Amino acid sequence: MHEIVLTFDDNFWGPAYATMRSLCLTSTDPTALRFHVFHTGLKPDNLAIIQSIADDYGAALHLTDLKQSDILGARIAAFPRIRMKRLNPIVYVRLFLSELLPAGTKRALYIDADTFVRSPIEKLFAIDMEGKVIAAALQPDRMHCIAGRDLLARSSFSMAEPYYNAGVMLIDLERYAQVDFIAGLKDLPPGELEQFYYDQDILNYVLRGQFLELDPRWNMQNPEPAHEAFDPHILHYSSDSRPWWPWARVAFKQTYRHLMTNAHYYRYQREQYWRLVRRLLRLG
Repeated sequence: MHEIVLTFDDNFWGPAYATMRSLCLTSTDPTALRFHVFHTGLKPDNLAIIQSIADDYGAALHLTDLKQSDILGARIAAFPRIRMKRLNPIVYVRLFLSELLPAGTKRALYIDADTFVRSPIEKLFAIDMEGKVIAAALQPDRMHCIAGRDLLARSSFSMAEPYYNAGVMLIDLERYAQVDFIAGLKDLPPGELEQFYYDQDILNYVLRGQFLELDPRWNMQNPEPAHEAFDPHILHYSSDSRPWWPWARVAFKQTYRHLMTNAHYYRYQREQYWRLVRRLLRLG
């Protein structure tokens, strides 16, 4: 089985469905895919849509409602406090995959819910990881991620070293289980830790030198129409320019609409409009 992990909340049910469907549609054998979905409570209608992946493609599906479980609570409590609040704490699931997935699992793919897989994922699972813990693509805007405002580099990172995006990661779970993230962070001063970009910074800091660099086509981030010529394997719509916004200029936008299916796409789009309106009203 090919183990695939996604984490999302109810605001991302539509993109998550599209990501899972794209994995099944391009797989050489979707019945060999096993999805591990960690979510923070899904409305019944949205949960049914996610569950339809198993019925439609024969893939295995394991759902974990984090609101009904305390698998993250104690684990996150042990980590140092981070000032950023923009990202949902469920991103921390990535740090505990060796504990949360079935015993004996050798490899797992973590993939963000804002992706579109266009090539058989079996090709990625088959790569030689050369003894590395994680295979991932570089973060295109890594200088800003590392240094932040005015490119004033933080002491924990160097712009001379690679920095990887955590949205698509092939993980060697046997090696990953040996990593002690808390011990790896213990020597950092509190002021430096407060600036960390959640688990992406933690992974890049603790696992420095233990990443295998992937071809960027396996995680083509912020893809615009011109990137279609590169025939990317995985599109990662990680910026504010999302394929469900009419004004967005993103690669394979029309295909993405049909990937989510017209019915789900337009319903999800309406939900996002109302979410945007409510946010603007709060600002006003």
